Amino acid sequence: MTLRADAERHLRALAGDAAVLREDQWAAIDALVTGRRRALVVQRTGWGKSAVYFVATLLRRAAGAGPTAIVSPLLALMRNQVAAAQRAGIRAATVNSTNVAEWSELYASVQRGEVDVLLLSPERLNNPGFRDEVLPRLAQTAGLVVVDEAHCISDWGHDFRPDYRRIRTLLDGLPAGTPVLATTATANARVVLDISDQLGTGTLVLRGSLDRTSLHLAALELPSAAHRLGWLADQLPLIPGSGIVYTLTVAATAEVASFLRSRGITAAAYSGQTEDAERRAAEDDLLANRIKVLVATSALGMGFDKPDLGFVVHLGAPSSPIAYYQQVGRAGRGVERAQVVLLPGPEDEAIWRYFASLGFPSEEQVRRTLSALAGSRGALSTAVLETRVDLRRTRLESMLKVLDVDGAVKRVSGGWTATGQAWNYDADRYARVAAARDREQQAMRDYVATKTCRMEFLRRQLDDPEAAPCGRCDVCTGQFLNRDVSGDSLAAAQARLDKPGVELAPKKLWPAGMAALGVPLTGKVREPQAPGRAVARLSDVGWGSRLRPLFAGPDAPVPEDVVRAVVDVLAAWDWEERPASVVAVPSRSRPQLVESLAARIAAIGHLRLVGPLQRLRNEPSSSGRSNSAQRLRSVYGAFSAAGLVLDRKPILLVDDRTDSGWTLAEATRVLREAGSGAVLPLVLAIDG
Repeated sequence: MTLRADAERHLRALAGDAAVLREDQWAAIDALVTGRRRALVVQRTGWGKSAVYFVATLLRRAAGAGPTAIVSPLLALMRNQVAAAQRAGIRAATVNSTNVAEWSELYASVQRGEVDVLLLSPERLNNPGFRDEVLPRLAQTAGLVVVDEAHCISDWGHDFRPDYRRIRTLLDGLPAGTPVLATTATANARVVLDISDQLGTGTLVLRGSLDRTSLHLAALELPSAAHRLGWLADQLPLIPGSGIVYTLTVAATAEVASFLRSRGITAAAYSGQTEDAERRAAEDDLLANRIKVLVATSALGMGFDKPDLGFVVHLGAPSSPIAYYQQVGRAGRGVERAQVVLLPGPEDEAIWRYFASLGFPSEEQVRRTLSALAGSRGALSTAVLETRVDLRRTRLESMLKVLDVDGAVKRVSGGWTATGQAWNYDADRYARVAAARDREQQAMRDYVATKTCRMEFLRRQLDDPEAAPCGRCDVCTGQFLNRDVSGDSLAAAQARLDKPGVELAPKKLWPAGMAALGVPLTGKVREPQAPGRAVARLSDVGWGSRLRPLFAGPDAPVPEDVVRAVVDVLAAWDWEERPASVVAVPSRSRPQLVESLAARIAAIGHLRLVGPLQRLRNEPSSSGRSNSAQRLRSVYGAFSAAGLVLDRKPILLVDDRTDSGWTLAEATRVLREAGSGAVLPLVLAIDG
């Protein structure tokens, strides 16, 4: 039997008796198995990229080669890949953050030859134990290495991840003749060139048409957030099958899913913050059509495979048309028609700006980090580095990963150390990346407004040389979506958006390493604040949209509609003991707003207005600082309760807005030490 016949047989076991290899699939498999080459496959979602590496795995294993190592970016994608592998009789296992207890046995199974495919999260590649003990053996014995969603390698990709840059080290350590496959559906010409360079000279690039004939694209601009929610409630039941509604924020997933359920639509929420067991259950429910819609962030994206997914709707526009193409590609893999709808909103651009602000840090911040590591006798944990560098935890960790790949730092047991190698801050590169992101945002605006074919627009953004009008989208057909929203759905959506109230979780632990900053706070917060309340998050589509202008304009007394919202929040608050008095946090930027809010609450609730705390110093605002340690240091000792007549009864602590929560925690500490009862924080808005 020829190699191609064997490949066809394995494909049928994987994809069904009618499956036949495409020519580019066979070209990739032949290059990997016969030529032992490095290849990059850029093909549309649903084309069958996973079939290439699973068939190649079976052929390589039959020839006596070691297991395939697949670097895969998302848990949902890993679970899909394991299920697909098992259907073809491939023994697959995963190594990720959710199965730590199984790692040792998994590694032993690999050594015994009991695993055909090992799926790795990119974070594992630089875990010290894995990197130093497991990875070298895996690199020497792997029969095939696969980099799935390879656009994550590239600075220019829409979903660049520093952990993926560690793959270059893995590839450099492979024995000669170890085949490597990189796959993606979302790479423009610049990204393709970048990935090819990282894979090495002689990389075979196989690129096909990115058209998806089942997708019917449309965009609809509606007058308000209530109209967008109401439209979903009216239209989703009319679309065949089940699908995904993407949102731009984690908070919106729960908000939208809850509203849809209230309108009789079975829905679940899904994000990177959802517990793993809940995520698994939500994925399974969508796959089995037990729910109509999964409301998700981009955490449900790359590689999630449900062939009969009938629709993808975006409530809010992603900042990149390339990311948008990747997400809509979840739909229509195994059905003739799938509906794809974009519902942009005015709050989208504020969310884009927030994520854009999380780019690579300034040279001064990087140099300070390197200096802190160089001046330490041992490794420094991320928590300790936070006390020395003013960067939020996730951004600091991302920067350290880039520096690690560049050779300037090294992750070791216990934290990070400096290598002493010279390192140059590539300001030009970071500026070019930022400019590319700006162009992508403009392209997304253009997509919404385009008068030409939407699929052609997206394909041109991906530099598809075969891009042409699709004949299916709303622009091509002239069949635009119904803009009408029923009165019932609009009223229900407006009522949901008009309902204020978000819980504020209390701080329970002081940040680590505060003694180094001269702050004598450590361990558990002795008398933490009670759970508090906010009217809304500023990113919310309801009250968040109504509060944003309040903070954009000049300081003024609290508006009456905001007072009514605060009263609604207080009325719904299930506190253990009703507060007896009101204390305001002294505000430098909006004293009228905060003091008038405290006075109105006291008058309406018949509470004693104690007055504001005293501000002891006018240090720079903590809101400009990035991490918990730096923010706490900026407010520690800034307030005094001297002169306030306190009793042991609960106090309502009032402020205009909060982001990290450390101002409220410090004000609570001061009040409790001065003899107050329980402190219940109330703010108008949560940043973000």
